[in-house]
Amino acid sequence: MNTRIALTLALMIPATLAFADDRSSAQTALLAASCANCHGTDGKLAGAIPAIASRPATALESQLLDFKHDEQTRATVMPRIAKGYSDEELKALAQYFSNIDAASKQR
Repeated sequence: MNTRIALTLALMIPATLAFADDRSSAQTALLAASCANCHGTDGKLAGAIPAIASRPATALESQLLDFKHDEQTRATVMPRIAKGYSDEELKALAQYFSNIDAASKQR
């Protein structure tokens, strides 16, 4: 009986983790949608506001955290916006935008 329970749990764990990853991806995509207001669809806006697509995740995360902690002085609204996110959400957003291919769908 204990073997059957252990086997059932062993088979359920990967499925549960996969569901958590999918949910996390969907949540991150929803968070990223608000960035389109200024940075354009998929972070590829060309103009005064910088494109953020396909930049290195570590650079984006660092900049977002600097905004959040008032360490970036050359900004307008980003410090106020970044304060509304947890550090984990900012990291997820940085990863999300770093994975977008800026060369595709140029506008």
